[in-house]
Amino acid sequence: MVDCIFCKIARGEVPAQKVYEDEQTIAFLDIKPQSERHTLVIPKRHFVNMFDVPAEELAKVMVGVKAVVKMYEQEFGMRHVNVVCNSGELAGQEVFHLHVHVIPRWESFA
Repeated sequence: MVDCIFCKIARGEVPAQKVYEDEQTIAFLDIKPQSERHTLVIPKRHFVNMFDVPAEELAKVMVGVKAVVKMYEQEFGMRHVNVVCNSGELAGQEVFHLHVHVIPRWESFA
């Protein structure tokens, strides 16, 4: 989608603080974080939300989520995390490109 901010990030047209990337996904820090290292994992292809994404594409996104979680565990000792996907306006989705929030929960900040 041409005007989608997350598509622009995936194409490198808009800067983002990337923390992970593979062939299908990209992960970057949220601009309105709920905790330190709050990260969004998105597919590079445009899908609106959970209702729109095929299962095989969602599986690729979850591989990216797992990679971010593992990386934060290894690099920062993270042992607590929320993994959230808001799908639809009433569910709190603000950007209509599928994205999964990885929200670390730090013992020192609890």
